[in-house]
Amino acid sequence: MQDENLFAVLRGKVLAALETLAPGLAPEILARVEVTPTKDAAHGDMATNAAMIAAKPAGKNPRELAAGLVAALSGQHGIEKAEAAGPGFVNLTLSPALLLAQLPVILAAQEAYGQGAARPGKINVEYVSANPTGPLHVGHCRGAVVGDALANLLRKAGHDVVKEYYVNDAGAQVQALARSSYVRYLEALGRSTDAYIESVPGGMQYGGAYLIPIGQALAEKYGGTYAEAPEAAWLDLFRDFAIEHMMGMIREDLAALGVHHDVFSSERALVENGGVERGLDALREKGLIYRGILEPPKGKTPEDWEPREQELFRSTEYGDDVDRPVSKSDGSYTYFANDIAYHNDKIIRGPQADLIDVLGADHGGYVKRMQAAVKALSGGRLDVVLCQIVKVVKDGAPVKMSKRAGTFVELRDLIDEVGPNAVRFLMLMRKSDAQMEFDLNAAVAQTRENPVFYVQYAHARARSVLRAAPAPSAEADFSTLTAPEEMALLRRLLTWPRLVEQAAEAREPHRVAFFLYDLASDFHALWNAGRDNAALRFLQEDKPEETAARIGLVAATAIVLRSALAVLGVTPVEEMR
Repeated sequence: MQDENLFAVLRGKVLAALETLAPGLAPEILARVEVTPTKDAAHGDMATNAAMIAAKPAGKNPRELAAGLVAALSGQHGIEKAEAAGPGFVNLTLSPALLLAQLPVILAAQEAYGQGAARPGKINVEYVSANPTGPLHVGHCRGAVVGDALANLLRKAGHDVVKEYYVNDAGAQVQALARSSYVRYLEALGRSTDAYIESVPGGMQYGGAYLIPIGQALAEKYGGTYAEAPEAAWLDLFRDFAIEHMMGMIREDLAALGVHHDVFSSERALVENGGVERGLDALREKGLIYRGILEPPKGKTPEDWEPREQELFRSTEYGDDVDRPVSKSDGSYTYFANDIAYHNDKIIRGPQADLIDVLGADHGGYVKRMQAAVKALSGGRLDVVLCQIVKVVKDGAPVKMSKRAGTFVELRDLIDEVGPNAVRFLMLMRKSDAQMEFDLNAAVAQTRENPVFYVQYAHARARSVLRAAPAPSAEADFSTLTAPEEMALLRRLLTWPRLVEQAAEAREPHRVAFFLYDLASDFHALWNAGRDNAALRFLQEDKPEETAARIGLVAATAIVLRSALAVLGVTPVEEMR
């Protein structure tokens, strides 16, 4: 039974036994049957909920069905013991020979170990998509890391993935960017800016020093041509110039973090090419757009609220709380209409298996309406991963704000402080929808409390052993691996393919970071056991067979560490200095 995913193999055995004991179960019932690691090693290696899932549909008692599964599974190849537990669980203890037979599989697969079979369709993962009006900050950083790691994870699970960035280059914010760049342009020419700033509603909206180079570049390119010109003469020109420069800065910051998108989509191009009309027409054809009047907001009604007839999308038919306006009373489109157009554009590019948006937590109110729109447009699935805010602290206090931006901590400053590997790993040590503190002291500490150091140290230790040892061989006699620490490490390695599958389905890349920390802990435990007990050391001059087996285990550990680090986008280190 040499398969990369032992859990899948054992699940197949459980399903075969279940088919004999309770034939004819519906596919949706069988889909809920799981084989998972036991929470306590004393209860065996794996546990299944099959009896509890199938009992009611089969009209049987869960414990009786569990007893039947025990009888059917006991004695099968590789299953050392099967026993019923609790209300109907079945615990499975696997033979050491079955577990050890997977080491040659890992050594042969190398970093491809855990790679899922190719799946039909594409998954579009859209992430970052920051407005091109300023540098990326730590809030964008979390979304960038989560989105990139999720895309990598999905690829590891066998999906064809497109990484996409949506450039919000339409609307009032880029007009304000153009005006703010014009102020910096005047400054570069040595002109007074007071009169112009006073004439602009809202003043200079983007006042960060990051626009100074853009103003200087505009002055070098156009000289004083537009210093006295009316706004209509330069607004679009300066807008496009500023967006191009800002997107260049954003791409550089993302590249420094190891993030590279496959597609950059322009909101303005979508709007100008009739994308909004196409999206709404697709809904109109299905009778999902109508003219109506929304109910007043719940709670205290604003004084300026008045019933207005608008074009509305029947989003309540797809799980939303209320129908949503797609145009205003003056006929202009809402921002939601643009979002519909964008997701429709992704759908018609097809074929898409799923769409995934990675958004800041402040977009939580848009989730239901967008999921409703995607379901209405294609019947497909839109998953939304929300990322909570990040607070950066040092010495127990918030860090000083960026000198260039003036109001937030820039992504580039964070990368320069601790490096991209630490940024990526630590951003994934909490679930994305939980708030987190990014501690700069912890990020550079060389202790177990710094998970990226702890994991990298495990890989460096493994590589140090392999540099001093003969090449690992899949033909080694691994039966000499009997120590509890060795078997615990092996059992952890064998959970990697299942974790890839489960984490990808749950859209939770942080599970990979947790797995890496646990794997590193198991390896360090074995290393320390060898330090205390010479019989457990990896290299035994007078015992070549045991040495070969342990070298294979160390090599397999390094392989899985690299495989999982690649999903996170973290570069493994060969040695620690």
